[in-house]
Amino acid sequence: MALYRYVKAAPKRPVSRPVVISYLLMSLGVFIILWTVWPIASFFIFDQVVLAKTVSPLSDPGGLTAGSPVASAVGTQTTTDPNTWFPTRPQKNTTAPVNSYILSIPSLDITDATVIISGDDLAKSLIHYGGTGLPGEYGNTVIFGHSTLPQFFRGTRDYKSIFSTLPTIKIGANIHITYDGVEYRYVATEKVVVEPTDLSPLEQRFDDSYLTLVTCVPPGTYLYRLNVKAKLIRI
Repeated sequence: MALYRYVKAAPKRPVSRPVVISYLLMSLGVFIILWTVWPIASFFIFDQVVLAKTVSPLSDPGGLTAGSPVASAVGTQTTTDPNTWFPTRPQKNTTAPVNSYILSIPSLDITDATVIISGDDLAKSLIHYGGTGLPGEYGNTVIFGHSTLPQFFRGTRDYKSIFSTLPTIKIGANIHITYDGVEYRYVATEKVVVEPTDLSPLEQRFDDSYLTLVTCVPPGTYLYRLNVKAKLIRI
């Protein structure tokens, strides 16, 4: 009686090319989803921001009831037009010796970005919100900037992405403004996330010179507004 029996193995079937392509496409799809979602998911985990629970006394909840013109403007806003960001508090004409100035944030690789006073197109520059304090003066200078996913950040070469990395700014970071030939240095003191209808970034304090940088967050969305607050360092 034979102790062993040999059986011819079945030939190996080569993996068909359509199956390989399917796996590659699935892997690519998963990568794209993670590449897009990760910056949004990590925003509240790693960027050390605080979601404000209070609403500024400047806000006008009565003007934001369903069906009102203000609510419609908020829901269909053109994100490159700062005039639609706060429809209940439109920009005011600001009397200033110049109509633009320069902003730099070295830690974010933002260099010599143009800020237009009372401007209306965030795709072309940063915007100094008309009616807020001028740099170096007592009050609060409010600057708006557009943002998208941080993967598309290109510094001052693309104003549509210029504030995409603003959520990563560190407390204590320097913010330089050159206004009317004078350079001012501000230091970041706080990062706060508020609802889009919260007008707190426009509030004015006249005990010192302040700066508030505003953009949409989480990155690539318009769910909230990030306010980076800074204070002038006087020499």
